[in-house]
Amino acid sequence: MPARLPIQDCLAEVIAALAAERPVILRAPPGAGKTTGVPPALITGKGMPDGQVILLQPRRIAARAAAHRLSRLAGESVGGTYGYHVRFDRNVSSQTKVVAMTTGILLRRLTNDPLLEDVGCVILDEFHERSLELDLALGMLHRVRTTLRPELRLVVMSATLETQPVERLMPDAVVVESHGRAFEVDIRYDESLSRRSTTRDAIAQAVADRVPAALRSSEGDVLAFLPGVGEIHRAAELIQGIARTESIQVCKLYGDLSPSDQDAVLAPSERRKIVLATNVAETSITIPDITCVIDTGLARVMQYDTSVGIPSLRLQPISKASADQRAGRAGRTAPGVCFRLWPLALHRSRPDHTAAEVSQADLSSALLMLASWGERDVFDFPWVTPPTEHAVDAAFKLLVQLGALDASLAVTSLGNEMNRLPVHPRLSRLMLAAKQFGCVEDAAMAAALLSERDPFDRSSGSETHHEGIQSDLIQRLKRLRRHVGGTPDSGIHPSGAKQIRRVAQTLVKTLRESPHQSDADDSVATEEAITRSLLAAFPDRLAKRRAPGSASGVMVGGRGVKLDRSSSVRSAELFVCVSVDGKGEESLVRLASATEEAWLPEELMESKRECFFHPSLKAVVARDRRYFLDLLISESTAQCKSDEQTTELLYRHAKPQLDSILPGKDKTLQSFLARWRFLSEQCDESPLPMTVDQALDTVLKELCRSRISFSELSRAPWLDHLKGLLSYEQSRWFQQQAPESMLVPSGNRIRLDYPPGKPPTLAVRIQEIYGWEKTPRIAGGSVPLQLHLLGPNHRPQQITDDLESFWKTTYIEVRKELKRRYAKHHWPDDPATAVATPNGLKPRG
Repeated sequence: MPARLPIQDCLAEVIAALAAERPVILRAPPGAGKTTGVPPALITGKGMPDGQVILLQPRRIAARAAAHRLSRLAGESVGGTYGYHVRFDRNVSSQTKVVAMTTGILLRRLTNDPLLEDVGCVILDEFHERSLELDLALGMLHRVRTTLRPELRLVVMSATLETQPVERLMPDAVVVESHGRAFEVDIRYDESLSRRSTTRDAIAQAVADRVPAALRSSEGDVLAFLPGVGEIHRAAELIQGIARTESIQVCKLYGDLSPSDQDAVLAPSERRKIVLATNVAETSITIPDITCVIDTGLARVMQYDTSVGIPSLRLQPISKASADQRAGRAGRTAPGVCFRLWPLALHRSRPDHTAAEVSQADLSSALLMLASWGERDVFDFPWVTPPTEHAVDAAFKLLVQLGALDASLAVTSLGNEMNRLPVHPRLSRLMLAAKQFGCVEDAAMAAALLSERDPFDRSSGSETHHEGIQSDLIQRLKRLRRHVGGTPDSGIHPSGAKQIRRVAQTLVKTLRESPHQSDADDSVATEEAITRSLLAAFPDRLAKRRAPGSASGVMVGGRGVKLDRSSSVRSAELFVCVSVDGKGEESLVRLASATEEAWLPEELMESKRECFFHPSLKAVVARDRRYFLDLLISESTAQCKSDEQTTELLYRHAKPQLDSILPGKDKTLQSFLARWRFLSEQCDESPLPMTVDQALDTVLKELCRSRISFSELSRAPWLDHLKGLLSYEQSRWFQQQAPESMLVPSGNRIRLDYPPGKPPTLAVRIQEIYGWEKTPRIAGGSVPLQLHLLGPNHRPQQITDDLESFWKTTYIEVRKELKRRYAKHHWPDDPATAVATPNGLKPRG
């Protein structure tokens, strides 16, 4: 052990708690030495159980670096007391007591060996990152410790951890805090990235602009945090000039670097270094001699839209805790400086801690692992932060579609096979389908392409398309196979291609070691086999083109999609959206593969007859439709028969348009409705069973039962149905109080009008009402008629509801005027006692 580390002051407390079989939550700031101090203390401490110590790290680079540093401090080679196990790289021996491994490796081990019988203690380092895998691992370990192996020791370590959620999970835990030994870091804010766009070039330029000041600020090396590999490569280009001038070594550090390249970055150097890194350098690993940090304050985070099942990599500001972690890298060995490329005012608005990934991640891998592990109730599982019901439902829905779970959400034999493969459930389903179709090697290469960093250089120009192949993924597979086979392709990064080939070989090997072997169908052509395997893996990503020649389509779930301009899928009606960017109103499909209706798996197809209201035809129509999940694949016209569904559809659309449906030329019907409305308004104690609007609604519902169109409704016997709502007594009262017509003294029967909001009217020639002394009344005598008194030309001469007054006063003037023009008509001196005539002429004799 080198100079005394601050963590040594609290190691005795950690050992005592573990010896008492209590878990430990250890909080220690950067530089305290927890990663290199705690493991040696555990393997030498008294009261520690037998078995290996697993040092869990969130990243491969951190696991390897921890094993190398612990071995170096112990004066040994890696693989002795201290070893590591990461993806595609393992260095342990029978003497290894501490294994640094990534979370994914531990989860696989828990699946195959749920009790971890040869493990005495598990240390979960850098837990503040709150990845879904870390949360899942802690929950599974806690379950093992509290049910079957109480002697299993757990240590949760972090520099900036909110300990309360972990304490709630493990109430018997002992919380230990080390105060560390950090040198002062001078933090300087500016507005470099608040004034610019956050494009790759803008971020890289902001870092390059700050490098001269960073080199002047201290004598040590410089560590710059950038959000991604693209920004790292661009920044390296921009600072090459100053690097040559100052004889400075420019290093790149990110997760997909080869182990040798990673080791070179972490090793001491005689030349001054500028390290351009993603957030892999934020925790766990120690880069020697760093005294200055340039922090863009940005990270790319995978977010999952559960509503459409599409993940997307989003650029977002880091939390205050992450910013503190990054700044602390400058003060590990000496006082340092940190340039934060954002203003202090914006820093205050950042979240205090990084949100747990479980709140924004695709849970399908985690839930399949738990199902295979025997967990039946997801919400009963000991989560540090429970997932949302919506995210759980979305994950279960996908797993059922993939066939990994049955309808009761129990794991299937297919699901157990899928869980054995170290890839996302979609890609494990792809591999198992490929096994069935006899294209395992191609599918493994496809799965590797979709899970690893893209080896294709987008800036190299447009894709080269093979004629007749409408599949962007198969086009890439062909290019990649040629490149791997010895024909160099300038548009493919060699290191990326090498990694994909390595992953593909591992997948093929794992699949062939499966205990469940079956015969492959060699009769299917390779391209069809790959596409059908993709369809099995991405059933919820099937899309249908909106129109021939259009780049737009609709995906399962109703999401609009748009094919990338470079896509080779130019005419196929159906295509699988393999790689989708979820941003925007229409998701951009970067990789697609054409498919055919005949290839769609029958178990996800459904044929049904559906009725819907056609707005142009103004009728309910029926279609025989064929769906893949909820995506309409094809349809044909079908006979529409009245039933409950058609009744409800017709009623729902007819009700708002009832005025246009009612036969307007049917004066008898219109009069009946007007009279009903009049009585409802005028008679407080009406015996009528309902208002006229209620009556119309009742009849509409009844008429819709045997009809499917507006035209049929218009021809229906509305009046008969409306009258049928009234009893004999109600109908008699109705006729008495609001008669349809009235017998006048001339012997003619004349229709009454009941205009809405106005008095009822009687338009009659003056000669036909001689003998009426007073205005007739209706509605039990409460409402006088408004008389429209017409001349021989049928034009109103007077409107009145006081006939008595008209005879006495106005009639004399009207008579004088009209008698001159219509001399043959009857104009008596005393209209109250005169004989009314039906035609207005003088009575004969």
